[in-house]
Amino acid sequence: MFPDPRRDATGAFLVAALYHFVSFPRFESLREPLLALCEEKGVKGTLLLAHEGINGTIAGTDAAIGAVLTFLRAQPEFAGLEHKESRASKMPFVRMKVKLKKEIVTMGVEDIDPTKVVGTYVAPKDWNALISDPDTIVIDTRNDYETAIGVFKGAVDPKTKTFREFPDWVRDNTGLHNKPKIAMYCTGGIRCEKATAFMKQQGFDEVYHLKGGILKYLEEVPAEESLWEGACFVFDERVSVEHGLKEGNHKLCHACRNPITSEEVTSPFYEAGVSCSHCYHERNEEDRERYRERQRQIALARKRGHEHIG
Repeated sequence: MFPDPRRDATGAFLVAALYHFVSFPRFESLREPLLALCEEKGVKGTLLLAHEGINGTIAGTDAAIGAVLTFLRAQPEFAGLEHKESRASKMPFVRMKVKLKKEIVTMGVEDIDPTKVVGTYVAPKDWNALISDPDTIVIDTRNDYETAIGVFKGAVDPKTKTFREFPDWVRDNTGLHNKPKIAMYCTGGIRCEKATAFMKQQGFDEVYHLKGGILKYLEEVPAEESLWEGACFVFDERVSVEHGLKEGNHKLCHACRNPITSEEVTSPFYEAGVSCSHCYHERNEEDRERYRERQRQIALARKRGHEHIG
């Protein structure tokens, strides 16, 4: 699947979310040429490279994203790379970063290799039937600030702060063995690759995961047939997307990084870039004054026509 260059005429940015698990011992050598290409094409976002593959989200014009994807797929390890597309009305990232990491998604468990052992993929069109089966436990593998704005109907929310907490949550919840089927989902599919591999390691037999994640489900399943409730958090300035991958109405609190609704913006605890109802009581006035100064610097940078980074 390649971007259609005709869509450049819309003035919108193309957002490409991608990941690929593969043995990639030469990952360090790809960083500089990949970063140089992205910068040359005006592409922004974050890509992670590790021994186990690549992961990230980037945005740019359709032609620019097409050039980066072509470059990646020209690498023998990434010939089978898949990506998911959505649109943004403005550039959703401030800069381009290509990072070298130990893991492309951090679980912190040794000997987990999704290229060898993984759960059964379930296409979005078949997902409703699986999670409606009374013999299925549905688990959301995302973190608490993501699940706060949207989940699949009936899903178990582990309420983890980070993905590193997920293995201990599984070990502590013996009731997960009470039903024969485990169905797992995340934003784009990558966390479930490791989560299902871990579940297999823990002795769970029938383990399934949503292919392409929530993003693919929202793209393909009509709203009137959907079992999704709410919006899907995304890691860029759009903050959330809804059915059809339409941009959601959430804002991001730049003090605590939590998504906030239009109702929460009216809270007396909300101050743009400074605080919201999620974090007001966790910060003191000294913290808030520091955030206010950051906001002043952002405003000054914008007045000069620059992007403030920090």
